[in-house]
Formats: sequence, C-alpha cells, structure tokens
Amino acid sequence: MKTILNKIGMPFLALILVLSFTNCKSVENANNKQKGAVIGAAGGAVLGAIIGNNVGKGGNGELGAVIGGVVGGTAGVLIGKKMDKQAQQIEEEIPGAKVERVDDGIVVTFDEGSGVYFATNKYNVNEASQTTLNKLAGVFKEYPDTNILVVGHTDSAGDADYNMTLSKNRANAVTHYLTDKGLSSGRFTTNWFGETQPMHDNSTAEGRAKNRRVNVAILPNEKMVEDAKQESGN
Repeated sequence: MKTILNKIGMPFLALILVLSFTNCKSVENANNKQKGAVIGAAGGAVLGAIIGNNVGKGGNGELGAVIGGVVGGTAGVLIGKKMDKQAQQIEEEIPGAKVERVDDGIVVTFDEGSGVYFATNKYNVNEASQTTLNKLAGVFKEYPDTNILVVGHTDSAGDADYNMTLSKNRANAVTHYLTDKGLSSGRFTTNWFGETQPMHDNSTAEGRAKNRRVNVAILPNEKMVEDAKQESGN
C-alpha cells in the first residue's frame, strides 16, 4: 500500500484552526502547558484526517489547542523527510494499517479489519492487537523526537453515552499498552469521540466496522523542530 499524501490547501487549514470544538470531555494526562506543547508542530489538517467528515460539528476545543501550525521552509522539508521515512517503515511493518502523511505528521488508522481488534463492547488489547502494537512501539522507539495522539471512535449502534465511554476506554487501552512497552507517557495525548465523528456510513455493517476505529497521529516534537531549524540555518 502506498502512503497517502494528503494535500490540503491553506484556506481549509485556516478554517480548521479556528474551529471551536464543544462537545465531549476528552483530553487526558496533561496540564494546560503540556497540552499546548505536546503536538506543537502539526498542522490543522491532521484534525480532518483523525475526525473525518464531521469537522466542526462536535469534539473538544482542547484538541485544537494542542495542534499548532505547519513548519515551513527548509526546516519543514527536513522534518518532512524524517516523517516520510517513519511512515514508510510503519507501512512496511504493519501492512493492514492505513498510513497517511498529513502536513508535518503521520496519521495511522486501525479499524476492526486492520490490526487492532476489539471484541464487541470490549476494550482490552487482545493478542492479535498486541502483535500490531508491539511493531508500532518498536517504530516509536526508533523515532524518539515525536509526540503521539491516540483517538478513539465507535459506530452509532447503542447508547451514545455508552459509546463515548467505550471509545475512551479503547483509546486509553492503546495508550497504556504502548507506554507499558517503555515509551514515555509524556509523548502521549489521548482523546475520544464516541459515535460523534463517523468517517463511514453507519447504515451499513461495513461502514460501522470502519467507524469502530482508533487513530494514532505521530507529530514532530519541539526538539525535532528546533534541530531542523538549526540544521537549515533558520
């Protein structure tokens, strides 16, 4: 599978950055300063790749706050090369995952058919999912100068409040599994949206399966950005 290059124009990017997300209570494990710094180098287009076709209809304002602007110039090119390399490695090691290069970041989508599996109404990380997440953790260890956003979603079947909690538990389960593999918890932000942000048609079984997903966004941290600026002379 080829990495998907998601090119989104600046007008749309500007629109995303000013959206106010108002619904679910969702950002975990960070004080306000940490929330502002954890994903400081990624563009707002990452929001569209994670949330899907309902951008602006729900969500959480703090999620927008942790995603900053795209790094431009030569520094941005250097960051892009590093992220391209990481995206290619994820693609090669986890062929079932959907891997997108979006602005300065990478978005990996796992649904029920692509390597991270949850039984109905369950959120434990089962053996099949462990194999995938072990590979992902290995890649993260090779690229320490990145931060990671984990976002959980469900389909529309069942009670909305229950689905919100289920998406929270699944996202947290993925985050906790990865940090238990030795990755710093300071690299992670966890978010969840329940059934509020579908990317596929919930009226079909196939669409519902794809909406039961966990997204992982990988974004350059402050060190990577500063190193790139120094290397480029910016």
